[in-house]
Formats: sequence, C-alpha cells, structure tokens
Amino acid sequence: MSRERRAAITRKTRETDVAVEFCLDGAGVYEVATGIPFFDHMLESFAKHGLFDLTLRATGDIDVDFHHTVEDVGITLGQVLREALGNAAGIRRYGSFVLPMAEAKVEVAVDVSNRPFVVYNVELENRMVRDFDVSLVEDFVLAFAQHAGLDLHINRSYGESPHHVAEAVFKGTARALRAAVEIDPRESGLPTVKGSL
Repeated sequence: MSRERRAAITRKTRETDVAVEFCLDGAGVYEVATGIPFFDHMLESFAKHGLFDLTLRATGDIDVDFHHTVEDVGITLGQVLREALGNAAGIRRYGSFVLPMAEAKVEVAVDVSNRPFVVYNVELENRMVRDFDVSLVEDFVLAFAQHAGLDLHINRSYGESPHHVAEAVFKGTARALRAAVEIDPRESGLPTVKGSL
C-alpha cells in the first residue's frame, strides 16, 4: 500500500461539537469520549474489531437528549471514513459478517459503493441499556452510512438483550467494513465497471 489511509474532520453545530481522527489501516487503537458511556463502549468496540485507529471527542446537548450527539457522531465518522478512503482504488468493496453475542446473532453486509442505502431490521421489545435507548443505534447507522457512502444491511436474526444486540451491530459492522475496505492485491484499480465509486 502506497499510503496510510487516514483523515481528520471537525464538525460543529449549535447542538454538538465533534472531532474525529481516523485511520483505516490501524491496529484498533482508540480514544473515545462522547459523554455517553454506553455509546463510547460501542464506538470502542467498532474501532477494535475493525482494526481502525480512532480518536473521537464529542460534546453535545446530552442534558436534552442523546440523539443529537449520536447522530452527529455518525455523520462525522461517515465523513472521515469517506475521506480516508480517497478514490477507493484497490479495495475489496464488499464485506459481510455474522456476529454471535451470547444469545444474540446479527448479520451485516456492506457494499462500499458511494451509493448509500440502509436496511436495518433490528426490533427489540426492551430497548434500554441504563439510560441509553438502543433505537438510537439506527439513527447512528443511517447517518454513518449516508455520509460514508455505504450500502449497509443489518439484520437481527435473534436476541433479546439490548446490550448484546447493539454490541453485535457495532462489532458486526466493523468486521464487515474491515473486509470491504481491505486492499485486494489482485485489484489494480476500482472494483467497478462504472469507472468510479
């Protein structure tokens, strides 16, 4: 590989302030602080299992709700991943992973196509992990995929624990994405007949 694929982005609104440094070709080293402990845990798992180096700092109006911070982190993380990819030359493009987590199983498939689309089939009766509503994970996924240019499909096969299911979503997405952005030694250009991704 001729260059290390990395990028840094800062995004500031009236509701949030997010700064991300990201390396696709890392070792899973992370430093994450969003003010939302469970979300930090999910982002740390994402970095570790994707072997992405991630430094992420976010402040937001979490006294109002976690939604703005979760969504804006998704936007910024998607933007920084897209920038780190460059023109995406040489990547495998597709990746999938089936992630078991205790009683839960989640299946993830991704196409790094620059044509974002999300299928998210993750229904749970109990959505709370302490004060974190895991329905916010869908908001994160939508923002992340839209800004990273991912066609991302996430399906919960089974599982009742919101902690286990959410963690399987983040780890499964990381593992699928890790495979998709890996450089294929047999691919000399872009993995498409269109000429660009």
